Amino acid sequence: MDMRHVAESGLVLLGCGKMGSAMLQGWLKDGLPNTSVWVIDPNPSDWLRSTGVHINADLPKSPAIVLIAVKPQMMGAALPAIAAMGNGDTLFVSVAAGTPIAAYEAALGAESPIIRAMPNTPAAVGRGITAIIGNSCASDAQMDLAEALLCAVGQVVRLQNEGQMDAVTGVSGSGPAYVFHMIECLAKAGEAQGLPPELAMQLAQATVAGAGALAEAAEESPAQLRVNVTSPNGTTQAGLEVLMNEESGLPPLMAKTVAAASDRSRELANG
Repeated sequence: MDMRHVAESGLVLLGCGKMGSAMLQGWLKDGLPNTSVWVIDPNPSDWLRSTGVHINADLPKSPAIVLIAVKPQMMGAALPAIAAMGNGDTLFVSVAAGTPIAAYEAALGAESPIIRAMPNTPAAVGRGITAIIGNSCASDAQMDLAEALLCAVGQVVRLQNEGQMDAVTGVSGSGPAYVFHMIECLAKAGEAQGLPPELAMQLAQATVAGAGALAEAAEESPAQLRVNVTSPNGTTQAGLEVLMNEESGLPPLMAKTVAAASDRSRELANG
């Protein structure tokens, strides 16, 4: 099963908000014909209308893949449109947060191949990271297909079990918001030291983005990169002594942050 099969049998995108649009843009850029894509969305954007894909049209009976990208609260209204495709060859891939595989098996049929995915918002600029896990009906070829589709918006990793999805939610799913807040805090701290707001924000944004790119590109670990820029008794060491304090610094705060998000993910999954 490959992208040629998708082009021939069709791909259905259920929901085309920010995440759906980012993925669709990637697929079309990678050469998936627009005539092979059916989108179901109650409020199609002008951009979506300009792509030439089928919008809110009659769906193919057994498309290669249905990608579910609606908000969790819209799930009840959206699933009936695709329920008839269950228990067959159609692969269902969900990028909706908090909805477990069991819920899809209940709605679509226990014999349906289902893959749950957790992307994050940097997918909008092709820099996302998505974790995937499949049910027992999802074949190796279908896992490969889902990975190929999701690679259009960034990296893809595979989980060992669905229980890990809550921790993924706490780290990479919610994580961009933590980093955005760090940028806010870094800029505010610069203002407090006498910088104009616009300059402080520019410095903070570029520093966080640049450090992230360096951490990903460098062969050294982030810990080693940190050591590399820390001169004995220098300015960086002075700052890190505050930030790295095991009682009042970033380590306990980040642990509590990720735990809170992961716990909330578990609560949502359990209804």
